[in-house]
Amino acid sequence: MVQIKFGTAGWRAVISDEFTIGNVRLVTQAIANYIKEQVTSDKREVVVGYDTRFMSENFAKVSSTVLAANGIRALITARDVPTPAFAYEILKRGTLGGINFTASHNPPEYNGIKFSPSWGGPALPETTNAIEKNCALLMEGESSVRDISWEKGKEKGLIEYVDPRLEYINRINELVNLEAIKRAKLKIAVDLLYGTGRDYLDAILKQAGCEVKVLHNWRDVLFGGSPPEPSFLYLGELVKMVKEEKCDLGLATDGDSDRFGIIDRDGTFISPNQVLALLLNHLVKTRNWKGVVARSVMTTSFVDAIAGIHDIQVKETPVGFKYIAQVMRQNSMVIGGEESGGLTIQGHIPEKDGILACLLIAEMVAFEGKSIGEILDDLYRKVGLFLSERINFHLKEDEIKDLKAKLKKDLSQEIAGLKVDKTVNLDGLKFILADGSWLGIRLSGTEPVVRLYIEADEAEKLEKLKEAGKRLIGER
Repeated sequence: MVQIKFGTAGWRAVISDEFTIGNVRLVTQAIANYIKEQVTSDKREVVVGYDTRFMSENFAKVSSTVLAANGIRALITARDVPTPAFAYEILKRGTLGGINFTASHNPPEYNGIKFSPSWGGPALPETTNAIEKNCALLMEGESSVRDISWEKGKEKGLIEYVDPRLEYINRINELVNLEAIKRAKLKIAVDLLYGTGRDYLDAILKQAGCEVKVLHNWRDVLFGGSPPEPSFLYLGELVKMVKEEKCDLGLATDGDSDRFGIIDRDGTFISPNQVLALLLNHLVKTRNWKGVVARSVMTTSFVDAIAGIHDIQVKETPVGFKYIAQVMRQNSMVIGGEESGGLTIQGHIPEKDGILACLLIAEMVAFEGKSIGEILDDLYRKVGLFLSERINFHLKEDEIKDLKAKLKKDLSQEIAGLKVDKTVNLDGLKFILADGSWLGIRLSGTEPVVRLYIEADEAEKLEKLKEAGKRLIGER
């Protein structure tokens, strides 16, 4: 029997193995039960969205019929939809939440279900725990899955197609200075990685008067044979296009457009850590915004340094964008993000938005009239250099068990010849060293992966931290 377990942002599984029509019905019923337990409103509506993965639209239709059978009106998107547009639709319509079929940047054999509550962000653990319990009860036969036909649901007005595109684009037009981009006459290469960003990111840039060169702006359920992840590893074609076409920058979004990838005009990959610090500085300079900045525990201290020069407080969270969203709901937040490639800003959705991130980088380049590398160099001269890296280790079950036991002990007062100044155990273990360098170790909650995070102000020091981290993890 399948165990339905929600990770940092939903339930993910291999299509036709665990991710089946039957399990989609079951999880949707568990969500419907949760909604009915929590809500007394007569207006019961839920947005249903999906990405470009194999069978995603079919899964969304099945989910809609289960919702309809439970008296919950399913507002299903007319085509695959970016996660940020899906989230904005929840807020704009004031629905009880949304069910989105996506496995984001993961390999093509996966699909996933993400539930977003009425406030539009990723569900918090108390919500997903309740949904998991409902799944278990359904599996044990304590309750049953309801269903009606697609035709019956449409006939009763319980299933309706919606198109979030225009409202979302209008909102982006309010958040981004497209006039500044237009004045700069930028030439931009865009890689949509066969995902939901097509006719969104490329269309907005064309609207802003950019000369746009586009890659992979069609649906391919195999994503060209690679994960639709906008990391340097998978953006080789974009790097080549930026260089050959002499573009001002390259922009990419992942499969569901909640993550971003940025390429400078010389082909250099700009990491999400750098992007978060760059955009914090840009937003404060151009909007004069005040408030806090939220970052996850394994995200760069470069953000803290930029926040310091603007007298802005930093709120550190566990890994998972739901915790950034929680800070956003409770505070005036200038920007919030993670090293894994997600961010949002003040006045926007409490959800990752890769399209917005790309457009804000274009706006920054337009304002500064410099390459991203030149802007970074200006900031490094002010606050010092920050070099960051993340390495994934695939361990066996017994190795992970040994590592967990080791991490529970007092590991070390010194790492790579540097005194451990502070240990943070907010999510995993993070050792902050006397000179500001740090090393973090975190076990994935959904797969047998251990992640090593390191940051230093010199390449040599970074390498020493890397070797120390490998020894700590016990790499063979």
